[in-house]
Amino acid sequence: MTFVQVIDYETRRFDEVNALIDRYAEQTSGRRTVTHTMIGKDRESETHYLDLVEFPSYEEAMKNSHLPETDRMFQEMVALCEGMPTFMNLDVVRDEYLNKMVVDRVFDDILMRGELDAIDECFAADYTDHDIMEAPGRPGGREGMRASAGMWRDAFDLMFTTTRQIAEGDCVTTMWDWRGTQKGEFMGVPPTVGREVTMSGCTTFRMENGRIAEGWWYYDAPAMMRQMGMTPG
Repeated sequence: MTFVQVIDYETRRFDEVNALIDRYAEQTSGRRTVTHTMIGKDRESETHYLDLVEFPSYEEAMKNSHLPETDRMFQEMVALCEGMPTFMNLDVVRDEYLNKMVVDRVFDDILMRGELDAIDECFAADYTDHDIMEAPGRPGGREGMRASAGMWRDAFDLMFTTTRQIAEGDCVTTMWDWRGTQKGEFMGVPPTVGREVTMSGCTTFRMENGRIAEGWWYYDAPAMMRQMGMTPG
């Protein structure tokens, strides 16, 4: 279970605290069990700060606390603070990244289930698409995404399997494996009964106001084309 430690402190010497944290990170490189850190400054108080430190589990956090550098860093931090920092220890019981949830709907609801009405909910009206197999003259925005999804779904029974997903800032990158049984014509190639095509790829979506504003699709199109007999094997 993910574990988060919240450190609440007052300081007038944040630049020195920041430099101390940098030194600590360098000294413990390769041995720290921290997965994510964030420092927030109270907009209502010039001296009030919160550090949020994430670990894979409480046990991993304890390993980190037993590093000799951790105790030294804490003592130096106390000397830079106005009073003693306070700690809150949290077991994470619910963790949702809302941008990931929107992206998952693209693969699950729109591309695999064919719920094309969900495009209006997931994509911005002025969505911009970057796709190596984009058809010339295809419209932009939601209509372009609807045309693209329809083209692929008309040609294949689609199945996506997510192998890795990374979210940072306003972007979500999904690595996926794709499998499709051809059921209709695709780029001039008629369907062959029972022919299954596979490929792997990666999609990065940029979010704005809870919807997808821009997308980049990278996938092994040459492998798919070879399997369909469009290019020499």
